[in-house]
Amino acid sequence: MATLDDVARRAGVSTATASRIINGSSKPVSAQLRDRVEAAVADLHYVPNAHARQLARSERTAVGVVVHDVSDPYFAEITRGLQRVATTDGRLVIICNTYRDPARELDYVELLRAHQVAAMVLAGSGYHDPGFARALRGKLRAYELSGGRVAVIGRHDRTGDAVVPDNESGGFLAGEHLYALGHRDIGVIAGPRNLTTTTDRLTGIRRAARAHRRPPPKVVYADFDRDSGAAATADLLAAHPRVTAIAALNDSMAVGALAHLRAVGRRVSVIGFDDMPIARDVTPALTTIRLPLADMGALAMSLALSAPSPSPRVERVPAELVRRESTFPPEE
Repeated sequence: MATLDDVARRAGVSTATASRIINGSSKPVSAQLRDRVEAAVADLHYVPNAHARQLARSERTAVGVVVHDVSDPYFAEITRGLQRVATTDGRLVIICNTYRDPARELDYVELLRAHQVAAMVLAGSGYHDPGFARALRGKLRAYELSGGRVAVIGRHDRTGDAVVPDNESGGFLAGEHLYALGHRDIGVIAGPRNLTTTTDRLTGIRRAARAHRRPPPKVVYADFDRDSGAAATADLLAAHPRVTAIAALNDSMAVGALAHLRAVGRRVSVIGFDDMPIARDVTPALTTIRLPLADMGALAMSLALSAPSPSPRVERVPAELVRRESTFPPEE
């Protein structure tokens, strides 16, 4: 790969002159010198070193995004919105998958800080882990003191710019819908116990049970993916055969629940959460709680790339019920 020194030698100019021309310096140079340098760049197929240019200009052109798993439809939709804003702003997006490992999340924050990204967006749920929260706050504070900007999606144990989906109200809407249909025995397929998203959605469903004077829902925990949703459905029905409705705390687990019910020939109402694109295409079409995921990602990136605010900006995003064919009254 050609270097800046190679370009300067080919053009017959100093390295400093070649650098000024290539990097668009305002210092005037003759048209003849500019033509020679540009011809050398073309002949040698020279590509400027982006990292070196960033250091030289004191500019930060990349942004970092920390997600649990970008292959998860939830994070894929959020990332789509994040990238839309970043691309419009001329930014390179660095995506880091933590696979719900708090230690890996801390490592990625430190790595992105070392790469001097302009901003970071933490797009995954917060954790019920005070030690992790303290460590994360410390690393993000050090990054912000160096000029970086941070925004988070979800409920995290820190003060700062955030996009917060109303997961608790969404959970209430899911429970309210099932109880209003006449269901009494409801099961919940929850996500990992240590995530604030799981806690908030489950809290909403339990509030709906109290509002309808129904017994608490039966809860099994899974991993927010399709296969664990299917397995959890099998366990739930084996332990509680009277369940007539299932609230899955994301659509991927709901799809797994539908697959298991179809395989064993059981007719049970199923409601999901998030309204993934596939929700309308499964059979039966999935009733779910909609969050505007791409818009949430776009809003978080806009906060991260905007000028700092004197006080934290918290954008709350409402959830809404989307009725489809997967929920129905209990059979007599």
